[in-house]
Amino acid sequence: MTLTRTITVAAGVFAPGHLGELTWQVPFELADCVLADARAVQRRLRVLPSRTGLYFVLALGLFPQLGYREVWRKLTAGLDGLPGVPCPSPKALRDLRRRVGAAPLRALFEVLAGPAAQPSTPGVRFGRYRTVSFDGCNSIKVPDTARNRAWLGKQANATGETGYPAIELMTLAETGTRSLLGAVFGPRTGETGYAAQLVHLLRPDMLVLTDRGFDSGWFLRAIAATGAQFLARLTSVRLLPALTCLGDGSYLSRIGRLPVRVIDAQVTVTLADQTRFTARYRLATTFTDHRRYPAGTLISLYHERWEHESAYLALRHTLLTGRVLRSGDPAGLDQEIWALLALYQAIRREMTLAAETVPGTDPDRASFTTALQAAIDTIAAPQVLPPDQAAGRISRAVLASLLPPRRPRVSIRKVKSPLSRWHRATPGRPARSTPLTSITATLHHPPQPAPRKHRKHRRKTLTAAPAP
Repeated sequence: MTLTRTITVAAGVFAPGHLGELTWQVPFELADCVLADARAVQRRLRVLPSRTGLYFVLALGLFPQLGYREVWRKLTAGLDGLPGVPCPSPKALRDLRRRVGAAPLRALFEVLAGPAAQPSTPGVRFGRYRTVSFDGCNSIKVPDTARNRAWLGKQANATGETGYPAIELMTLAETGTRSLLGAVFGPRTGETGYAAQLVHLLRPDMLVLTDRGFDSGWFLRAIAATGAQFLARLTSVRLLPALTCLGDGSYLSRIGRLPVRVIDAQVTVTLADQTRFTARYRLATTFTDHRRYPAGTLISLYHERWEHESAYLALRHTLLTGRVLRSGDPAGLDQEIWALLALYQAIRREMTLAAETVPGTDPDRASFTTALQAAIDTIAAPQVLPPDQAAGRISRAVLASLLPPRRPRVSIRKVKSPLSRWHRATPGRPARSTPLTSITATLHHPPQPAPRKHRKHRRKTLTAAPAP
């Protein structure tokens, strides 16, 4: 039996520069454009042009466990017998990384970033608002070198310093598809400060979901100034005055001059074994109409914020496989992280396009692990230019292994890192993922102020002439 395979790649020395089918999301024209804008194009065309270096840096994110030479072999595995394919040394590939720099990768991510789903895609909107969220990640570790420590420092706990410095990543994500709208990273200086650098990406048709760490008054007012709506969880120490009690148990209040509506609820979860546990949620929102936006609906909607955690799970553990980054200096880390974010966004866009080909399919059912493995498989046999059929191998793999509709489950929240606040098990929750039978929310009315006691004023009778 004779098998004939036709591979369509770039010509000459540009042939190793590709990402398999992900090149459809990062075409040659886009790669050349970001390189030209960053002034990173080679002055003389040799065996390692800048476009090849850009795709090589992206490919490093697909194979975090391999070295430079092995990643290069992956890119050239399907080019056997093609004349002019170089075999560079690891030092030549390191020099190629330095020549490309971080600016083209950052520009590439900014082009790919943004909402990935159409307005009619299921699960991405609440009414006419697209749901987005802010969240940070502090678990991306970098090599323990002097230059990285000088930039990032090291975290410390009761037993001393940690083994690796960690970078703080803040992103704005679309919860329906888990695609990223923007990102910023650096040393650990506080999540709210980093999130403020992404507020300009919000639009009036967006609904922002935030956790307790983002309830600062100035930050919520900055979100409202963009025209976007928000549904934010408040900390237990932030008490807002009750101005008007509404019919559903919520009440109107103010954060500075910003009118908000506060929903104070006790959420009770009943498991399949009839055990229960409760949690207190105090939400502040700019949806002040309690008839149009009932409290129960907003409490259920707030659960969408956890989709952002799934995005970090895919980025940190599925794509990066929990490994420490490669670069030993801040410039290399800058380039590597922007490349990881661009690669993650390209995979998410491909997954969303695949889900939208089947009407009524929620993008949550697409498996990131399946899409990543299919993208890696296309590296060995690259098909850079789109074929005649509408869907490629990545789309077909995603549609063939769609996850079932999500079941209501609950489990303990525990992080293995000893520096995390969730290192210890949360009391009352099951140790393993357990199905739940019902969720009930009981709204707490605001405490009424005690009546003020008025003293009775009595006239004093002057029995003598007053003193001068």
